[in-house]
Amino acid sequence: MLTIEFLKQNNLILFEAISGSRSFGLATENSDTDIKGVFYLPKNLFFGLEYIPQVSNDSNDIVYYEIGRFTELLLKNNPNILEILATPEDCILYKNPMMDSFRQEDFLSKLCKETFGGYASTQIQKARGLNKKIVNPVEKERKGILDFCVILEDSASIPAKDWLQKKNFSQDNCGLVKMPNSKGIFALYYDEIGDKKYSGIFKNEDSNEVSLSSVPKGKKSEAYLFFNQDSYSTDCKSYKEYWDWVAKRNDDRYNTNQQHGKNYDSKNMMHTIRLLQSAVNIFKNNKLEIRVKNREELLDIKAGKRDYDDLLSYADELLEELSVLSENSTLPDFSNKEKVERNLVEIREKLYYSH
Repeated sequence: MLTIEFLKQNNLILFEAISGSRSFGLATENSDTDIKGVFYLPKNLFFGLEYIPQVSNDSNDIVYYEIGRFTELLLKNNPNILEILATPEDCILYKNPMMDSFRQEDFLSKLCKETFGGYASTQIQKARGLNKKIVNPVEKERKGILDFCVILEDSASIPAKDWLQKKNFSQDNCGLVKMPNSKGIFALYYDEIGDKKYSGIFKNEDSNEVSLSSVPKGKKSEAYLFFNQDSYSTDCKSYKEYWDWVAKRNDDRYNTNQQHGKNYDSKNMMHTIRLLQSAVNIFKNNKLEIRVKNREELLDIKAGKRDYDDLLSYADELLEELSVLSENSTLPDFSNKEKVERNLVEIREKLYYSH
């Protein structure tokens, strides 16, 4: 397995830089130090069957890209990779002279509208989803099948739990028989003796559907039950999504969001706005600069000093501006693939044939 330690010990690193908030000029005293870089594979791996496109640490805050993969992503105008290329000089830890041949003008194209704008739109959708999770927390106690059952009686529908309580019935002694040509409707029978003749309305708390029972002919039903299985399935999915999110969320970030009380992931929104502003500036200046000039404005967003709806409106405005600027831009439609490929071949020839 190829590791970061192996890359360093064998002098395989071509470029290494501090990335993320420290390179953007947005670091605070609690900011982590992210590292991004470029490497080349040992000759036996590159020419053999074990091509490895990237190497990272367990937390994924240190990532190195194989030079071919790095080039491929630059050609696609991947925002994260273009930001590595635009790293400010004071954040570059090491740079092999061969990397000087990687220039922004060979890569920046109108694709940036789709890649930067598309990524930002995805983050906005995530922010909307997260907003719903924060504003509408899901109770720890999961709803069961009975919560989605009603008894149809005298032209009315009564929650099954209330009906069972009123009748002093146990769900375990109930038997259901599916009614023909009617989705979700069952005839409900009851066994007063409770000698396990029937299967109950459901078997256990993990059941996904109601239980069916064999009922003797001539037995009179107590009522008709409707089970809204679609709503139950939707609720189960929402429950799982919410508590999976709780298990995986960054608690420090979540607590910050709770403290500012604006009900959105403020760090996510800060970087979304920053990314859109970067994209707008690409089309204004034909150049990507990642060191921000509006640090205080962006940190205010991170601190939750802007309203959620205002930020979404601002993001929509930036997306619209990005669309207009890209249409009138002098940037090429696509990167100069032929030139870039020649450059990559020349570099690999030096790496693998010069020693």
